[in-house]
Amino acid sequence: MSKLSEVLAAAKADNRAALIGYLPAGFPTVEGSIEACKAMIEGGVDIVEVGLPYSDPQMDGPVIQQAVQVALEAGVNTLDVLRVVEGVAATGAPTLVMSYWNPIERFGTDRFAKQLAEAGGAGTILPDLIPEEADDWIAAADAQSLDRVFLVAQTSTPERIALTTGVCRGFVYAASLMGVTGTRNAVSGNAKGLVERTRAATDLPVCVGLGVSNGVQAAEVAGFADGVIVGSAFVRRLLEAPDADSGLEAVRELARELAEGVRSGRR
Repeated sequence: MSKLSEVLAAAKADNRAALIGYLPAGFPTVEGSIEACKAMIEGGVDIVEVGLPYSDPQMDGPVIQQAVQVALEAGVNTLDVLRVVEGVAATGAPTLVMSYWNPIERFGTDRFAKQLAEAGGAGTILPDLIPEEADDWIAAADAQSLDRVFLVAQTSTPERIALTTGVCRGFVYAASLMGVTGTRNAVSGNAKGLVERTRAATDLPVCVGLGVSNGVQAAEVAGFADGVIVGSAFVRRLLEAPDADSGLEAVRELARELAEGVRSGRR
């Protein structure tokens, strides 16, 4: 059992959902992003997603795009992302890379898998890579014992869900909303149905992302999902902070609120 699977299983044994937090590498700086991820963990995040900055983030909303642009303008590259992974994984929290496929393919599929494993990374989440085109990554990830997470969506047919879950290892990412990432005032009412349809096809944990921004929403999602994924809300806290220390405390505070939410939403 991988470290990621162990943490998800431990949360389930505690009758709660796992809390998964996302932040892009290199924002506000490379070292600053390591410290921000550590602040999330200190606040109660169980699993960390480190975003790989990309110049064409079509699935990201304006908040994440703004942070990614800061990283790109500072020259953050894939080696910097791996350095962030190494710094975060040293805490013991499972650390995944969230990335579009293009930069990994350009870096070199086998090379990326090897260096991610060497950095202590747990695996990847690849939102724009479909199972039919994932053979190279599946082989590279398996060679390094990395988990591989793919997405199912509201529009996914039963056949598509079965195909996607069949190539997942670690957990399945259920995108609760159509459209780009970002915080929402309410969680999609269709999210629970998507989780149920996904569970019909797999025994893997199903974690829900896109839209959760506070403890109340985290508790709601924790009532039916195995994991609650939060990204834009963390990024917004850093963007709005007047200085680095305030940003870290804001991230830590949000993590505490969300962690309390996933525990109050016990199933």
